[in-house]
Amino acid sequence: MTGIRPRLVRNAQGSVLLVAVVVLVLSGVNADQCTQAGDWPQLGGSSTRNNVSPAAGLPVSWSLGEVDRATVRWIGGTTARNIRWVTPLGTESYGSPVVAGNKIFCGTNNGQGYVPRYPPKVDLGCLLCLSRDTGAFLWQYSAPVLSDSGMNWPEQGLCSTPLVEGDRLWVVTNRGCVVCLDTEGFYDGENDGPFTREESTDLREADVVWEFNMIERLGVHPRYMTSSSPTAWGDLLFVVTSHGTGEKGEIARPDAPSFLALDKKTGEIVWADNSPGDRILEGQWSSPACGVLGGVPQVIFGGGDGWVYSFLAERTTNGKPTLLWKFDANPKKTRFEEGGLGDRNYLVAAPVIAGGKVYVVTGQDPQWGEGPGDLWCIDPTKRGDISAELVVDSAGNPVPPRRTFAVDESRGERVVTNPNSGVIWHYRGQDLNGNGKLDFEETLHRTLGMPAVAGGILVVGDGSGIVHCLDAETGQLLWTHDMMASVWGSPLIADGKVYLGDEDGDVAVFELAREMKLLAENPMASSVYTTPIAVDGVLYIVTRRHCVAIGSHSANSTANTP
Repeated sequence: MTGIRPRLVRNAQGSVLLVAVVVLVLSGVNADQCTQAGDWPQLGGSSTRNNVSPAAGLPVSWSLGEVDRATVRWIGGTTARNIRWVTPLGTESYGSPVVAGNKIFCGTNNGQGYVPRYPPKVDLGCLLCLSRDTGAFLWQYSAPVLSDSGMNWPEQGLCSTPLVEGDRLWVVTNRGCVVCLDTEGFYDGENDGPFTREESTDLREADVVWEFNMIERLGVHPRYMTSSSPTAWGDLLFVVTSHGTGEKGEIARPDAPSFLALDKKTGEIVWADNSPGDRILEGQWSSPACGVLGGVPQVIFGGGDGWVYSFLAERTTNGKPTLLWKFDANPKKTRFEEGGLGDRNYLVAAPVIAGGKVYVVTGQDPQWGEGPGDLWCIDPTKRGDISAELVVDSAGNPVPPRRTFAVDESRGERVVTNPNSGVIWHYRGQDLNGNGKLDFEETLHRTLGMPAVAGGILVVGDGSGIVHCLDAETGQLLWTHDMMASVWGSPLIADGKVYLGDEDGDVAVFELAREMKLLAENPMASSVYTTPIAVDGVLYIVTRRHCVAIGSHSANSTANTP
């Protein structure tokens, strides 16, 4: 085959949409994974973003049973198998689910109209709170879309995956706001503050604790969607602002921040950084990762210029973070071209921390189709510029980074090996079958989802539908598999298996092994753009239209239908 082009997502008027899946994503429990037993409180389960779960007894196969093909309404019936419950969401869902206590939270649009004052015709970004036991709707946070579609594309909902700690939840909205919510909503009979201006205190509505509007307060200009999934370290909340270019590729505010640390209790800004400034290629939809590396707490941000930045995950006194290292995730001779024609990328997936290493993978807006991608394993104990290569001029002096390309050979510039390189290994593809060339299935393409790492094995799915399995220590390619549909989300590694969804609506299950063994393909009735999670023997999967709880013991009597 010559390859598959990812299908484009369009609104009712046929306009091309990017939904940056911040998507989103890790049999052995990784020492870096610090998910609290019984919970899955953020993207990847923890601040490391390594999507590995200790859950056991997970099903390999399941069946949704009867689904109305015209409306995608779930019916279930006697042919449903291993389904605990199914709850209808909106018509578009891109945020991965989280589990905290007796609740599940996931982002979607207003296609169901759960809140009476907002019928389905009202376009909103919605964060739904559901019962973990039954999937029943409890309450909803509602964010009307911005009038500027260049900053908030219509009908795409709320794409951020929230962070939950105790009775507090933090999420980034489609309106460019960071909000803190009370997970109990108004069921506790209180309106928690300092924010007390909610338009409704009905039990079906959210209780906002505080709100930080990045557009109004910082001059941020999101490209298509604000979609970062926040994480925290101590009392610091870390957020990528999604600041990007305008429709003509201009950067109106290069001074506006790309990365923030907020006080998670008050919402006040602690420090901000505007890297990459005037070098943003298009948008900034990656999410931060955080962990102790080399004895130092680091928070790592994938920039819209294709560079990775690591900062000290601590407060500062001057409102600026302390940069530890930076890394160019593109080979120096690559170039960025509008419309996806070039081979220089940025980061959509969050960095992943595992085994004391950092793994990053590059991609682009999926509307631009296929292109080469790069997967790197980085040593985060080094400092300064730890890129694989440097660009120097004819006199051997370093050349500062440029926006769309790095080296101008017509000026006598050249690429040299960086003696301070932090690269452990780099993967763009390997000749697995030994035929002397890189076949389509042996090539890494632009990637939206994070890799997952466990048991010395790394798995990642790319935007062209190829699943790549590598040795996590050496980068040696072990096997690949063609899903025959674009992969947007990240794999889940749990119970000795790998779970990964695709745009055709199938969830493939592989054995976590050094040889490829496909165990099952499970149809989900609508596209899976998100990352599966597993808690206490139950899989939770958000499709485009539903949130589905999958477990070995059916309980269809508690299932929800539209």
